[in-house]
Amino acid sequence: MSRFEQLITDTNLDAVQGALQNQFLVAMPQLQDPNFISTVTYVWKHNQDGALGIIINRPSRMRVSELLAELHLSAGSTGLHRDLGETRVLAGGPVERHKGFILHSAGTEWEYTLPITEDISLTMSKDILEAIAAGDGPREFLIALGCAGWEAGQLEQEVSENIWLTVPAAPDLVFSRDYDNKASAVAGLLGVSLSQLSTLTGHS
Repeated sequence: MSRFEQLITDTNLDAVQGALQNQFLVAMPQLQDPNFISTVTYVWKHNQDGALGIIINRPSRMRVSELLAELHLSAGSTGLHRDLGETRVLAGGPVERHKGFILHSAGTEWEYTLPITEDISLTMSKDILEAIAAGDGPREFLIALGCAGWEAGQLEQEVSENIWLTVPAAPDLVFSRDYDNKASAVAGLLGVSLSQLSTLTGHS
């Protein structure tokens, strides 16, 4: 099992959480890794062993309804989630691309749910998809295939090197489906524009 797999499967978010947990990472202009150019990542886990996040502004071509069909789940036309034919699955990052990660509004727990904050949880079990297909899943959610991962100390080093702009997360922007404007909206939380990022250092 890789270090990232251990981080993902460890259900303990740890009593000592890293300062970057529940933060947005906005890719700075000098970040030329094609996996992260122009991305916004939500960090859902950060501790002494490393960090994990999900890219939340990179929709794939796959629709949620198509993903559900592949899992032999039939999406209903009633309830909370009537727009699954238009909702896109996100390309969540280059790690564990075959695994599904569902960020969602807190309040209900499924078989494999990790509470992150009072407002946001993450689930990695099929039962939440069954609930979404039936129209009675969480009110807000994003479904991603894959995630982003950093080894111990790596993300802190990248932030110190001005690779990321860090911004305290806002739930409405986590779940916003305005993917094209999400980076500018997140930067706007700090009162800056994307055109200013080349002159900024990391914030926490």
